[in-house]
Amino acid sequence: MKILVINTGSSSIKYVVYEMEGHQVLAKGLVDRIGDPASSLTNSFYTPEEHKQKIEISIPNHAVGLELVVKTLMDPEKGIIKDTNEISAVGHRVVHGGERFSAPVVIDEEIKAKIKQLITLAPLHNPSNLEGIKVAEKFFPNAKQVAVFDTAFHQTMPPKSYRYPIPNWLYTEEKIRIYGMHGTSHSYVSKQLIAQLNKPVENTSVISIHLGNGCSMAAVHGGKCIDTSMGLSPLAGLMMGTRSGDLDPAVPFYLGTTLGMKLEDIDKMLNKESGLKGIAGSNDMRDVLEQRETGNANAILAIDMYVQRIKKYIGAYMAELGALDAIAFTAGIGENSVKLRELVCEGLGVLGIELDKSKNAASGSGNRRISTDNSKVEVWIIPTNEELEIALQSEKLL
Repeated sequence: MKILVINTGSSSIKYVVYEMEGHQVLAKGLVDRIGDPASSLTNSFYTPEEHKQKIEISIPNHAVGLELVVKTLMDPEKGIIKDTNEISAVGHRVVHGGERFSAPVVIDEEIKAKIKQLITLAPLHNPSNLEGIKVAEKFFPNAKQVAVFDTAFHQTMPPKSYRYPIPNWLYTEEKIRIYGMHGTSHSYVSKQLIAQLNKPVENTSVISIHLGNGCSMAAVHGGKCIDTSMGLSPLAGLMMGTRSGDLDPAVPFYLGTTLGMKLEDIDKMLNKESGLKGIAGSNDMRDVLEQRETGNANAILAIDMYVQRIKKYIGAYMAELGALDAIAFTAGIGENSVKLRELVCEGLGVLGIELDKSKNAASGSGNRRISTDNSKVEVWIIPTNEELEIALQSEKLL
């Protein structure tokens, strides 16, 4: 069975084609800068060796972009499919599923209508996700279209974790609550992590730490999420590349009433001009760590703040879980930054977390344990694979 996974952004289309027997990647690529004169498609085939190509061409919209993807996959010389009917399913990443969706679903007109209704909760993401679905239906009419929701993994949280302490009607009528994000990543990583533990799934307690430009954490007991750091939107929780994370709710009021800032300017500042960028001037963790080594005071402060937030959530989640078997670092920063992992684990011996610095610094790939043999809590690097998780969930559904 071949499954195409599509992750549609406002100006991009990421895609991977899997042969589900053996979970083999046949092709993957990115349509970038849709609507921009500098738009392009970068594609790699893996049949059997990697062959990479980049096509720079005007791509005015998603329909043209996906058509280019189809033509590339069906290239007479290097293509991996001869007919679009070879694709059994198209798995779509959909950012927000609200309370309606706690599992992947086969898409029909009713599902598309529900995704459209949820645009108010994810105005930057759901519209492009919906556009990707509509375009894929056109080019793959006989394939099952499957929606996998980023929020679905967090739907197992109890009310004490997902409710805000605000008037009840705001939840019952407006559905204002904690939804969480990065659920597809946390689902994949937590399952991979639990598989490393020598105990029944139902008895496991783990924490998944997703650190990229966007950052979030999830507390997982028995394979189910019981709490997560992001909230109604991706703005809450950890300090991120450009997002502030948690802050006093009075801050926006102060910015508006005292400084006269408009709501849209406050929103822009907290989402795009805060976090590492706001403190250190850059949202690239590599740059900030380099500046930290030179003694840059703002960079030192930014890293201290970033690390402290993660430690606070580890402690809070450990208390909430009642026990902790393991933690896992994942995503761009979590998987690749030796120094950041070291700083997060530093001083956590009181919680039973002891990092083996030599294992942490060693190069490698795949799932690997980086804690000492005596550490009561195992520490792992688990590379995330959201596309494979979407493919696996799509296959399971079908």
